[in-house]
Amino acid sequence: MKRMVLALAASALFAGQAGAAVVDAQPHGFKVAASARIAAPPRKVWAALSTPGGWWNGDHSWFGKASNLSLDLKPGGCFCEIAAEGGALHMLVSYVKPGEELRLWGALGPFQTLGAGGGLTIRLEPVDQGTKLSWAYTVGGYVPGGLDKLAPAVDGVLAEQFGRLGRYAQTGSPDVAEAP
Repeated sequence: MKRMVLALAASALFAGQAGAAVVDAQPHGFKVAASARIAAPPRKVWAALSTPGGWWNGDHSWFGKASNLSLDLKPGGCFCEIAAEGGALHMLVSYVKPGEELRLWGALGPFQTLGAGGGLTIRLEPVDQGTKLSWAYTVGGYVPGGLDKLAPAVDGVLAEQFGRLGRYAQTGSPDVAEAP
């Protein structure tokens, strides 16, 4: 219980720094985006980004354990999940400028089973005593009932993941934030 309270408090702290939003949502596609300030230098945030097994919430993985996730930061590199019981290619790296920008292409989560895919752009920018992390995920394709209805849920999941990344870069734990 204590851990859950700490995680909620840390989420609230980071959420105050983030500006997550559904930018646009149509039946055929949507764009979600956010930015946040992280109290760590870009090189440290980039290093954390490269190890999703340390910060991704395993509840949002196919095989239930974040430690199964990896990210190969080179063109064609895989954001993959490899487990004893199977594996998943979540996204492929399409562009990388170390320490500054990463672009991934693919279908996160349930989009793999639907006619949809998207591009995720992650940017790091040095700011006073830290890093501005910006991300945008643009998804298009066919989904029965329309993609627009899924945009808020995707925004929430990605906001959670990038909040966890920020805390991991700052503290070494995705569940605990530094005191302000």
